[in-house]
Amino acid sequence: MAQAQVPLSAADRLETLARMIRACSRCPLADTRTNAVPGEGSPGARVMFVGEGPGQVEDETGRPFVGPAGQLLDELLGSIGLARADVFITNIVKCRPPRNRAPLPDEREACKPFLGKQIQFIRPLVLCTLGGPALAVVGGTENSISRQHGTVIPKRHYRLLPLYHPAAALHNPNLRSTQFDDIKELRRLLDMLEGEGRGASAVT
Repeated sequence: MAQAQVPLSAADRLETLARMIRACSRCPLADTRTNAVPGEGSPGARVMFVGEGPGQVEDETGRPFVGPAGQLLDELLGSIGLARADVFITNIVKCRPPRNRAPLPDEREACKPFLGKQIQFIRPLVLCTLGGPALAVVGGTENSISRQHGTVIPKRHYRLLPLYHPAAALHNPNLRSTQFDDIKELRRLLDMLEGEGRGASAVT
């Protein structure tokens, strides 16, 4: 008698996907990377953050957002009672573009299926894009991040919340207060969605 297949957990699926990303050679970024950076965090995260691409420190370590921009992201999370372990963090491309340039269209397309699978496996309540390129890929819009930041966009399976990339405040300190204001919208949104979930459970 054939043994029944045990469904893979989200953690198992994400780890299998991470191995595929580390072995990927779909675009020329594979030739210049030190390490691919699949992403990290909770497989059951309510919130997913999607940035642009790994930088030098990320390329060296294989971990996302561990340089100066990552330190600011940790600070932003802490300001609303979240930690890295509570969320999932990744990028639209999983390998560092040379000299930290913006990812090219073919590089974005090569990585897009990986990001799609990560969203599918994690099933976040809220997906926060960090910066314009991530908003373009995930949100399918070329609207400026300066116009869309902090504004909730309803999607079929989650709420999309565009945010400035943390690195933006490193180049323009005047954006720092805006980033802390915008992250409060994430806290409000989570509280609202979780309240709706508890209410539904109480009724059913």
